[in-house]
Amino acid sequence: MSQPRLTITHITTATAILNIDGINLLTDPFFGSVEGTEYDETADWEKADLNIFGLKSIPPPPHLVNEQGPALQLHDLPPIDAVLLSHEDHIDNLDPEGRKLLDGRKVFTTMDGASNLRPRPGVIGLRPWETVTSYIGGKQFRITGTPCKHFPIGEVTGFILEEDSFGIHASGKPNAIYFSGDTVYIDELKEIGNKWHITAAILNLGKATFHFPNGAIQITMDGEQAVQLTRDIGADFMIPIHFESWKHFTEDRKDLEKIFKENGFMDKVVWTTPGVPKVVY
Repeated sequence: MSQPRLTITHITTATAILNIDGINLLTDPFFGSVEGTEYDETADWEKADLNIFGLKSIPPPPHLVNEQGPALQLHDLPPIDAVLLSHEDHIDNLDPEGRKLLDGRKVFTTMDGASNLRPRPGVIGLRPWETVTSYIGGKQFRITGTPCKHFPIGEVTGFILEEDSFGIHASGKPNAIYFSGDTVYIDELKEIGNKWHITAAILNLGKATFHFPNGAIQITMDGEQAVQLTRDIGADFMIPIHFESWKHFTEDRKDLEKIFKENGFMDKVVWTTPGVPKVVY
């Protein structure tokens, strides 16, 4: 069995095309912004689970500033076979332009997301560690949700992708691709390496941080956490995305390169250029 080809085209933030043997999966579609656009998040803050971030009172809704628009627009995309949507309630993961791609397609997301995106019949909600089987582009994929710790409210999921052509690693574990979604490092993610051999880990980094009068919260991984997670799960390659474009990101590529070099990690890293397809293997 020959190894499948994986090509990633990073577009912006957490938006990327994963081309697996000609099948196009799109992550977290964000397409509408231009440089300097400002957004006010208006989520249901009274439902915030403050304890998981150590906050003592409900913070005000975050004010988001986009500093770099997407490298591709909707009309530039190839046909998209399915969407991996880590969460639908943050504008930088799904904006009005990106929502246009959800109609009539298979969309994998959180349970809350599946409910909020009704009545689209192609939307499938995943609980942590739940696996669904779905035919995409004529191939049978197994897609597993992974736990995430992101914001004090709302659900977020990552994804493990399997398909028969990926084969079995010498360890006896099935080969798989991992997309982290928005999360900080959590111990539960070590389980990924126990169940699968990860050939490529696409990680949302940037050390996204919000500063509030009553404290600051980090809501996506930093470079050190990316190194730890990649090593914990034994991934062959790590593709960093989600470290540019927004003012609340606090680690850019230069910062990440420094961290990766200090950790002797650069041989694992596959860098991308927005809008340009990059062959991973």
